[in-house]
Amino acid sequence: MMPDLSGMLLFVVALALLFDFSNGWHDSANAIATVVSTRVLSPLVAVLMAGLMNVAGAFMSTAVAKMVGSGIVDPGAVTQGVVASALGGAILWNLCTLLLGLPTSSSHALIGGLVGSGWVHGGWAVVKFSGLRAVLEAMVLSPLFGFLVGLALMVLISWVFFRTSRGFATRLFGNLQLVSASFMAYSHGANDAQKAMGVITLALLSAGQIASEEVPTWVIVTCAIAMGLGTALGGWRIVRTLGMGITKLEPVHGFAAETGAATVLLATAHFGLPVSTTHTITSSVMGVGATKRLSAVRWGVTARILYAWVFTLPGSGLLAALIYVGLTRLS
Repeated sequence: MMPDLSGMLLFVVALALLFDFSNGWHDSANAIATVVSTRVLSPLVAVLMAGLMNVAGAFMSTAVAKMVGSGIVDPGAVTQGVVASALGGAILWNLCTLLLGLPTSSSHALIGGLVGSGWVHGGWAVVKFSGLRAVLEAMVLSPLFGFLVGLALMVLISWVFFRTSRGFATRLFGNLQLVSASFMAYSHGANDAQKAMGVITLALLSAGQIASEEVPTWVIVTCAIAMGLGTALGGWRIVRTLGMGITKLEPVHGFAAETGAATVLLATAHFGLPVSTTHTITSSVMGVGATKRLSAVRWGVTARILYAWVFTLPGSGLLAALIYVGLTRLS
């Protein structure tokens, strides 16, 4: 049952759900870009499937939510204004990169926002560096594992199906890609929906509405629905960048990329590490493309994506800090 929330806390919850919606909208490409670009599913069917699987994945666990809610900043040392500013910075960054068609990380944006607004509010003492270090290490390693697992799967598939006709392989992996795309959408919900759950839990903890970092059931349900609705709308410019801008994909490549990325994401979600689904699937697509030849990967597009990755943490942190300063002067 949803508690009676104060005006500011209700505003923060609404912002968190808006972030969750924008996360699904921004990151829908993670789940559907490959299956749409290989023409296995139509765009409409793909986004509806991804939205439903996002909702299902959000109920997998709450380990990531607990890390975001209590492992990045000290819940007892932050205010509702800090949380609202972090969400505002992350949402603005998501919108900017969505308009540019860049598949950046909503996870990086949110964590950068929390650190930026928390630091302006209470200095570095508010930031939990042990938790932040674990998250940053996982964020660096997950794209590497995404690349290597995608590459290894593609090499294995090429070896096993070496003598198979192209037509048979296309039909087989076209069907299998329905499974891998669902798997990817499920893992996206399992990892990304929990980040908004964690922020709402952080807000509830700092307001004294709950006594522990356990995520309330109503938070899980509302965040799952918000992300599913956002995914169902789709961020089509990012779909084009991820599905067609990095390398030319066929069903076998889509299957390998989705399966590799989803495996990495579910493993990190199990251990409560809020990694970037965007970075993981993008690097997996790169790994799959690199098995053809290095020139098959459009490295110019990849460089633009890498620049956006590098600037996401400081960019969203700066936006959140500016929003916090603005809110403080207005109050």
